[in-house]
Amino acid sequence: MICGRKARPAAEQPRSPSDGSGGPRRPGRALKKMGLTEDEDIQRMLRGSLLRKIKSRGGPRERLFCLQEDGVTVCFEGRFGRARSQQSFSVMHIEGVREGHQSEGLRKYGAAFPERHCFTLVFKGKRKNLDLAARGEEDARHWVQGLTKLMGRLQAMSQPEKLDHWIHAVLQRADRNKDNKMSFREVKSMLRMINIYMDDVYAYKLFKECDHSGDERLEGREVEEFCRRLLRRPELEELFGHYSGEDRVLSAEELRDFLRDQGEDASLRQARAVIRAYELNEKARQQDLMMLDGFMMYLLSAAGDILNQEHTKVHQDMSQPLCHYFISSSHNTYLTRNQIGGTSSTEAYVRALMAGCRCVELDCWEGSDGEPVVYHGHTLTSKILFRDVIESIRDYAFKQSPYPVILSLENHCGLEQQATMARHMKDILGDMLLTQPLEGQDPHNLPSPEQLKGKVLVKGKKLPEPWHEHQGVTSLLDPEEEEEEEEEEEEEKLQERNSRRSLQSLQEIKPLQAKDASQVAPELSAMVVYCQAVPFPGLAHALRHPRPCEMSSFSERKARKLIKEAGPALVQYNAQQLSRVYPLGLKMNSSNYNPQEMWNAGCQLVALNFQTPGYEMDLNAGRFLGNGCCGYVLKPPCLRSPPGEGTRRLALHIRVITAQQLPKLNREKGSSIVDPFVRVEIHGVPADCSKQQTHHKLNNGFNPRWDETLSFQLQVPELALVRFVVEDYDSTSCNDFVGQFTLPLASMREGYRHIHLLSKDGASLSPATLFVHIRCKSL
Repeated sequence: MICGRKARPAAEQPRSPSDGSGGPRRPGRALKKMGLTEDEDIQRMLRGSLLRKIKSRGGPRERLFCLQEDGVTVCFEGRFGRARSQQSFSVMHIEGVREGHQSEGLRKYGAAFPERHCFTLVFKGKRKNLDLAARGEEDARHWVQGLTKLMGRLQAMSQPEKLDHWIHAVLQRADRNKDNKMSFREVKSMLRMINIYMDDVYAYKLFKECDHSGDERLEGREVEEFCRRLLRRPELEELFGHYSGEDRVLSAEELRDFLRDQGEDASLRQARAVIRAYELNEKARQQDLMMLDGFMMYLLSAAGDILNQEHTKVHQDMSQPLCHYFISSSHNTYLTRNQIGGTSSTEAYVRALMAGCRCVELDCWEGSDGEPVVYHGHTLTSKILFRDVIESIRDYAFKQSPYPVILSLENHCGLEQQATMARHMKDILGDMLLTQPLEGQDPHNLPSPEQLKGKVLVKGKKLPEPWHEHQGVTSLLDPEEEEEEEEEEEEEKLQERNSRRSLQSLQEIKPLQAKDASQVAPELSAMVVYCQAVPFPGLAHALRHPRPCEMSSFSERKARKLIKEAGPALVQYNAQQLSRVYPLGLKMNSSNYNPQEMWNAGCQLVALNFQTPGYEMDLNAGRFLGNGCCGYVLKPPCLRSPPGEGTRRLALHIRVITAQQLPKLNREKGSSIVDPFVRVEIHGVPADCSKQQTHHKLNNGFNPRWDETLSFQLQVPELALVRFVVEDYDSTSCNDFVGQFTLPLASMREGYRHIHLLSKDGASLSPATLFVHIRCKSL
């Protein structure tokens, strides 16, 4: 059941792989388990290669890059000022590998290097791309192919395999003299690495029980046994014993009982299918029996995940009008950091689109040589060519999702460069660009995401109907620009005392805005079909005269005011046409607002700063997790045809049982071990918003156990998001963030479930998990 730096001095030469530091090394246990010890690409990566880091500042720097024996870590020598330091990254954090000049960095700064020598590593989360150039084509090919193989192997691993790989990688690090034997001192070091404090007496007892040779060293099978004991899951053994009884073997009938209690398909046929899929012992499998290891494999697989796996694919009705969907939307998409002095980059568009974003923003200003540029006006942010942005959108718009992308244009260009913008969009996007209403579709009604698959829509100002392409121009008010100006004046008054100087200096930065920027070029107007930007006419007028193809933008402040003063009317308005909400204009750090209150009112395009991590972006990722991450989520019936039927009230009980392998927060301080607790937050309509937490557990980030039940009552479960947060308790200062996972209540499965935690910027913290029991009950 579902619940609801400085340049290197010329005299200094980089070390070569042949000088001894990068010589051949013995593949570690972890690589053996991946079956890649004899692979030619992996062998080359283990030996190391001299690769140049291509950067905007300073010349390309040659560094020795080496894959470590764990098969996951790549080390290279970094440099801060004059000091050298060993740096590294994990293959698990790589999103993709691009060959040739396929990144903004290499296109700008890598022209001196042959395309076949170059490749780019794109990381998950907020880490910048790593643009690299090898000395030769063969070296580049080995790294591209090798990294691709490693990423594939890691992705295909089951959770038990990930755990096994992780523990062996830790062993590799703890084995200081690299003799493949573990002394008790090395074992103690390993325990600290994996975030667990263990009493010396108990740790030595466990060590001696595994030291069958009696030589005060663990090796081979002794190490394997020690790892198995460490990775024991007593709570899963207890659960298995509850259903299997004294014989400690699950029959198909007993497994059926467990599946029934989980809210799964509880037929004997399904129970036998589970045994065939997950039981490791062949004899048991042949007799339709399941042992403890098979049971654990099942619970650690996708079948035991808290997220309904059907919802990892598009499963909702995609044939309703656009205004019936929440649409993943980005504000100031071009920024990689804050909106005052941050860097503008086409890579920011790539990241947003690959994260499922379906509405991106382009702030367009007059550029030199007749070429419009995109950047944040009145600030020190860098500029990028409009043409380059459109090329990136063409290349990445539909890689993550086939559903339509909306380009939200904020135009400060004159008529000539507006015409250039229109020409670039037409030439670069071609048939992707929607310039006419769909055939057979009423041009005054919004089509569906299904009808608009593979299409790019332009949101912007449009000339009145009688105007045609070469008849002239008109001046139209841009609602977002007007409102942002008003707000910035108001915000200035509030912040004047604290930031008068900084604001004045910012206002002195005069961007190139053409005198005729308030006019609309016919060529650009012709591109606007279903998303015509208009000033908000007021709710009363809009409800009397609905115009589905017109849309207005509201600042977060204006949206809150409307919700407070006329919430039900705003819900009704949003059931008929699109609205966009954006953050306040003068948030210097590009911080976000809580999107949930806007979704509660049915606002579709709730635009956030994707480059700013925090709970707001966690909620956004959670909201769009439930429909295959396609960027469109069908609004509940109460928001599509208000006033809808009353929703079913729900009691939600979450038993937080254990956590596994939480990340170590302070790696520099070996003795630092987390004191974790779990907080569960409900984000929904105001009556449902609530949070509760467990007690903290001292010195155990490896396998803390709480067994605490947190209970909530929900009035509108269809709109609720559930956020699981793990923090490190600190009695004297703010608690430190450890990990989180957010999902819609409607996508959450009942029963015993694992939750795979994510970092602050949304990257996987594998193998870190929570183990919980979920129960929902209608009230």
